[in-house]
Amino acid sequence: MKKLMALLAATLLLAGCSSPGSGDASSQTLTVAATAVPHAEILKEVKPILAKEGVNLEIKVFADYVQPNVQVDEKSIDVNYFQTKPYLDAFNRERKTHLIIITGVHIEPFGAYSHKLKSIDQLPDGATVAIPNDPSNNSRALLLLAKHNLITLKDPNDELSTLKDITANPKNLKFKELEAAMLPRTLDEVDLALINTNYALAAGLNPTKDALLIESKDSPYVNYLVGRPDNKDDPRVQKLAKALTSPEVKNFIEQKYHGAVLPAF
Repeated sequence: MKKLMALLAATLLLAGCSSPGSGDASSQTLTVAATAVPHAEILKEVKPILAKEGVNLEIKVFADYVQPNVQVDEKSIDVNYFQTKPYLDAFNRERKTHLIIITGVHIEPFGAYSHKLKSIDQLPDGATVAIPNDPSNNSRALLLLAKHNLITLKDPNDELSTLKDITANPKNLKFKELEAAMLPRTLDEVDLALINTNYALAAGLNPTKDALLIESKDSPYVNYLVGRPDNKDDPRVQKLAKALTSPEVKNFIEQKYHGAVLPAF
């Protein structure tokens, strides 16, 4: 009996020594939420870089722009990589969250696409135009249309412009506000759809060839790695930030996306 009790005590002691957070393998796993293209593709490129540094990168792919932030805020996921600063600012303001930028990685020039038109000059009076319904991308779509004189906005530099800020609409465009992920599916139903590059690429569209309008290369809409105040200095997070802005990743972006996605570092 004494031997059995001694063995049990030793087993419990070993179990205690290998508890989570005491340096076991699981403590070196970093979870990151991302949209499929190009974010998850870029993350897969850095996964072996981090593995060499003892970090197991676990990539969780999402089809929407809400849950990646919700789950990071709830600490179900460590960080995310999918969004611009205007989107993050609007999300924090509306949801009362405090997510923060860790580092900028790339730019995706936002574009306007059509299955019905060969040129933007063919856009008819009364055309139906689909745009994202989230505040930052909604504004981004309107700013692009205003830059090409299809509408006039109260302030052409306001990153949170809305449909209410349109002061002139010479072609009497009719707007449909939809979830960003749904926009590629509407191309057979509307005359024009303004689509985020990640969803355009996932739908087989080539922004540099297929977009009738596209943001310039100096677009301020950088896509960021985002986390929380409590984990921004976590060594695993810092290793991911360094890997995402490495020469290897810059070369990967330039070679794979041919201008549809641009390094922001």
